[in-house]
Amino acid sequence: MTDFSGRQFAYIADVHRQVPGLAGLHRMTAQLLAERAPADGRILVVGAGGGLEISALAQQHPQWSFDGVDPSPDMLALATQTTLEFKARTRLHAGDVSVAPNGPFDAAVCLLVFHHLSRETRDATLAGIHRRLTPGAAFVLAHISFPQTEPERTAALDRHIVYGAEAGMSQSELESKRAVMKERLHIYAPHEEEKFLADAGFKGISQFYAALSFKGWVAYA
Repeated sequence: MTDFSGRQFAYIADVHRQVPGLAGLHRMTAQLLAERAPADGRILVVGAGGGLEISALAQQHPQWSFDGVDPSPDMLALATQTTLEFKARTRLHAGDVSVAPNGPFDAAVCLLVFHHLSRETRDATLAGIHRRLTPGAAFVLAHISFPQTEPERTAALDRHIVYGAEAGMSQSELESKRAVMKERLHIYAPHEEEKFLADAGFKGISQFYAALSFKGWVAYA
């Protein structure tokens, strides 16, 4: 069996360094989902690779069960290791939301994923999540989002890069990370993110989390 312990440690360290208040985000997510999900709720986790969300939610709610989807085999392998303690109530599926069971699910969560998705893919993902939720179920969404007008956009990019930088990183390395972020990520302003949720049929949309470049919303099916 492949030993993922080193990669698992590196991934967890990277995410905690790059995302301000990640542990708090997980706690808030659990609280918001639990406002409507039953004690034995069935939870859909989109972008479950790494397993951090499932592990955090499972620790706080010992009767919840989870279906997680992720297109990356390597990330799912890490998730398998991270969630080993909760194996009996966790099912992981390789692919996007289209491979998830039809549900209905009592809640859904998607953290740190949407800034990697094109507009078309995120629309399909939101529709797929909404379709699998019970009416009124909570959905928590969080990722990079900031204004796309200047000078706000540049300021947000710079803060994101500086906050997530490893100790001793050179200016050229910071510039390289900034260029990659501009080229590869799909970032929208917060008001646009809320419109995408509304267009997919979600209601009661409200922002509950803001930490430099990261924003988080709760919405209801």
